[in-house]
Amino acid sequence: MSTSRRKPRAGGAKARTHEGHAAGGPSLADSVPPADDFSDWLAETYAQEGDFTALVVLVAIGETRVTPLASTFLTFVGDEIGWSQIAGLFAGAKKAWDGVSFFPVLDADGPIENAEARARLRQLESRLTEDRLVLNEGAFFDSWGRKMKIEEIAPH
Repeated sequence: MSTSRRKPRAGGAKARTHEGHAAGGPSLADSVPPADDFSDWLAETYAQEGDFTALVVLVAIGETRVTPLASTFLTFVGDEIGWSQIAGLFAGAKKAWDGVSFFPVLDADGPIENAEARARLRQLESRLTEDRLVLNEGAFFDSWGRKMKIEEIAPH
């Protein structure tokens, strides 16, 4: 990503895993799923915060476009859930997704109330409409649970 403060056009971004590979889910060439980064992130976040609410945004990733598909919020009580269980939850969205970003939020007492989570989720959706790079403010993972980030691309 450049250090310019110009706002990219909506969707003018691409995603890369932390290893620098183009994002995307499992392919036929991949026989064994890699260890996921999600479990490490959840354990670290839970150790720092205790129980928390996470705003969640599922996205589709194209060659030069990242498109939000669905959003929700989850409350994490403990850190025992694994990536396969999380991915299974998202299968209920009935949308083909390539990435997901988690935005932990909490108040002094831990997880936030549902009404507050819904309000914060709407604010996040508005910010994402303006700038897809907001996904990097959360913990952003591909469909295998590998950490990734959005990079700005120059318009053609």
